[in-house]
Amino acid sequence: MSRSEHARRRLETQARQLIESAYTGLDSLHRNVLTGLLSRTGAGWRLLVKAALPSDDGRSADAFLIGHTGVLALLITDQGPDNETANQILRHAKERFAGIPGPQGRSLAESAIHLVVIGSGAGGARQSGVYWSLTESSLDRIFRRDALHLDKRLVTVIADQAERRLRGYRPLAVQQPDRAPDAVGLLDAGELIEDQLGAAQRRPFDSWLTFLHPQQNAIVKRDYSGPARISGPAGTGKTVVALHRLRHLARLSTGPLLYTTYVRSLPPVIKTSFDRLAPELDGRAEFTNLHAWVRRFLTERDVRVNVDRVQIERAFGFAWIAFRERLEAIEPHPDYWRTELDRVIKGRGITTLDGYLAITRRGRILPLNASQKELVWGLYEHYQRSLTENDAHDHNDLIELGRAELVRQPLETPYAAVVVDEVQDIPLCGLRLLRELAGDGPNRLLLVGDGQQQVYPGGWRLSDAGIPIQGRGEILKVNYRNRAEVLSFARRFDATNRVDDLDGADGVALRAAESASAGGTTATWNGTSRDLPGALVDAVRGLPVRRDHSALIVFQHKDLSRCTEILRAAGIPTLALEKYTGEADGKLKVGTVHRAKGLDFQAVLVLENTHENGAGTQADQERRELRGRQHLVAATRARDFLWWGVLDEPPTE
Repeated sequence: MSRSEHARRRLETQARQLIESAYTGLDSLHRNVLTGLLSRTGAGWRLLVKAALPSDDGRSADAFLIGHTGVLALLITDQGPDNETANQILRHAKERFAGIPGPQGRSLAESAIHLVVIGSGAGGARQSGVYWSLTESSLDRIFRRDALHLDKRLVTVIADQAERRLRGYRPLAVQQPDRAPDAVGLLDAGELIEDQLGAAQRRPFDSWLTFLHPQQNAIVKRDYSGPARISGPAGTGKTVVALHRLRHLARLSTGPLLYTTYVRSLPPVIKTSFDRLAPELDGRAEFTNLHAWVRRFLTERDVRVNVDRVQIERAFGFAWIAFRERLEAIEPHPDYWRTELDRVIKGRGITTLDGYLAITRRGRILPLNASQKELVWGLYEHYQRSLTENDAHDHNDLIELGRAELVRQPLETPYAAVVVDEVQDIPLCGLRLLRELAGDGPNRLLLVGDGQQQVYPGGWRLSDAGIPIQGRGEILKVNYRNRAEVLSFARRFDATNRVDDLDGADGVALRAAESASAGGTTATWNGTSRDLPGALVDAVRGLPVRRDHSALIVFQHKDLSRCTEILRAAGIPTLALEKYTGEADGKLKVGTVHRAKGLDFQAVLVLENTHENGAGTQADQERRELRGRQHLVAATRARDFLWWGVLDEPPTE
């Protein structure tokens, strides 16, 4: 028998003896489960058990387990509770744990408390929607979960306060063999919490899923009479609050849930975090980007759609040839006019010249008079005619087809709640579809975003989409993600942005956000293409954290290809951001800023090409402001360490 196996058996024997001496008349299920849980207390878990077991009180948990994966209320029974009873047990747990302090003024989030029902026999984990259902044979699932939300010291803070709050419960623990008792009890709660902050920031996004600021916790639980909005600068916890709210709403309803965004790479990562936050909801919440949702929906409705990139490029190319000479006199870059079609005309759902002449082109600085707009409309008509002749659609057509189908026949089973993240980048036609999808009922639609992090041109107000949020808008102001040095670096990209709350009122810019975390490190590099390979490889090899907790972000696909090849030649494994799911894999994540939206990493390397920025015209000013927002997004992906590289050489002729 190995030494570890011998130690495990000693703990189990000690645990069984303690349970048998503390309780008489227990059935085998209670005895076996409590023995299994108690044997883990030697490894840092804390167990609080009802003083009187078996118990006739069905309104509270039989035990509470506090450890690295959070706070678990445990009910040991072969008869799974109905939802009313389960929610009553959860309410009791929330009341007892409410207000337990966490890092930087945060407190334990009610939505972070898990209810686990443990029955006898064999079988894997199951989800009821309200509680996590386990058996004796699957009990280890509690301890093998990946979500390491808490370290040992903060577990102590929570458990010590729980012992004082939970009347009728007794703490039980076994002693780890060959180890002396820890002296953490000599530290007060404040010291433990301050020490925890540094540990939390050295771990992934999930470290913050256990605690919320009182303002954040109030948003999670607030009852909104219609669509609501959360805005605020980067790093203020908007997505964390949205996930806690999604779980809260799931406990109050029975329908499916939807989390969606414009960013393809974000939903898989958020799903991984949500699965760790709410294991009892596995399969009930759907995480997908907007275009993927519409494609699936139209397929299910047998509505044919043909989004063909080749046909899209060809249609615009023919249109540009026809109008190039006249439009180049206004603005020479064809991408400007492609964006005008994509984000202004089609993105806003405009179908007539009169409609185009009447609109305010939000987000566009270059003014167009009526005759110039007529030229642009000719470009649009030529482009659209080419698509139609080739039986092709672009991404805006996809969204409009989806909205039309929803209007014709709404979903048979509507979503109980829809959360839209990074909403500032969704075109107006997409917002209208989402409004149709969620409806105007209470707590049905939550929009999350920050105008300062918009990485696509153009703009709108929520009122343009017919989404009323009066009295239901929340603004977060405290940056918890970025350490002070990283945040200070990111603020340099703040100057030219006027920030609103997504509906025209003043918002909060990153420069005005409160900083919650000291420390952090930044480094800069400036050089030419010849210097880049050595500098980039040295920067990656010198990262102060694990590579799979780090990312390289660029702004152009040509630089992405260049950097990926440099890293491949150096034997550094990479993973494209669009394939990232939030799991540790030993690889450096790489991608453009558009794929990095909404994500964060312990360390980030950014490569900027100074000659991507134009100068002089109003259209160039638009590009500079857009690039400034993209730079801000890239910098604020870093929690602890930021390396900013500048490729500074003239473009080749």
